[in-house]
Amino acid sequence: MIVFDKLWDTMAKKGLSTYRLREDCGIDSKTIRRLKANENIESKTLNKLCSALSCKIEDIMEYIPDNEA
Repeated sequence: MIVFDKLWDTMAKKGLSTYRLREDCGIDSKTIRRLKANENIESKTLNKLCSALSCKIEDIMEYIPDNEA
């Protein structure tokens, strides 16, 4: 399972709110809901997130095997 727990930590460290993601980065509220629920998102969204946060992909998501979730 891919989880986005690291995203929220990285956002807090960088001082970026979900409001700023919506307004400045063009990420809609439906996508933010999907991120919070660890649901599927498009790779272009991952690109937007990494660009907005100036970070690497491993700073916003991680893989956890299903038997550990």
